Amino acid sequence: MDLKEKGYKKVNGIQMYYEVYGEGKPLVLIHGGGSSILFDYKEIISRLESQFQLIGIDLQNHGMSEHRDIPETFDQDAHDVAQLLKEMKIGKASFWGFSNGGSTVMQIAHHHPGLVDKLIVASAFFKRSGMIEGFFDSMSEVTLDSMPEPLKINFLELNPDFSKLENMFQKDSKRMQSFEDWDEKVLKSIESPTLFISGDRDVIRPEHVVEMWRLVPDSQLMILPATHGSYMMTDFEGKTDSKLIDLTVNEVVKFLNH
Repeated sequence: MDLKEKGYKKVNGIQMYYEVYGEGKPLVLIHGGGSSILFDYKEIISRLESQFQLIGIDLQNHGMSEHRDIPETFDQDAHDVAQLLKEMKIGKASFWGFSNGGSTVMQIAHHHPGLVDKLIVASAFFKRSGMIEGFFDSMSEVTLDSMPEPLKINFLELNPDFSKLENMFQKDSKRMQSFEDWDEKVLKSIESPTLFISGDRDVIRPEHVVEMWRLVPDSQLMILPATHGSYMMTDFEGKTDSKLIDLTVNEVVKFLNH
């Protein structure tokens, strides 16, 4: 992978880290909870850097971006991303958000519609009932020990400060525990062409993804034979299904270039 640029921008009171790969129309990549740019998007960047300018961003408390002493919200993440792109002089871009990042990019489209060309929402949700049974029960008693080991290792490699890992885990957990259903008008307000992607064995119920697809005008839907994110990244057991990822990427390119 050919890293063109990396650095920090001062955004809403914190230093936010970003990386740029490739050239072409901008596609902004937003990672999921507990994660970072390359953990979620390495496979995607290696396949798309010859066709787009890919801008990966580490959200507050994650990866190499600074933390805040306030609760995390998807609204705040949306405003941070919008402000960072403004600092980079990017007036319009497409967005690909995975998991919590998918919720973030929906909020970007809701709050900053002029910024969004096209939207890819991967494995995201907007109502508690959208998650598989038992998800929120297990979330209520979650501890750092239950965080997937690859995510812990990834965070500490980028940021070897255990207290920052604890902070990020606590903020992410709290956001999920206190999550309140969004009003449907958030999704109905999305004006940009949108592609919803999810796995049939994901943590989000396929029925919920269909519900979101019905709420967003003229959106497209792709449910793949996959677990959470295995259609775009290496899974937590270290397995990479290259052919499945190729399939996802081919459909995404078609969608973005249409």
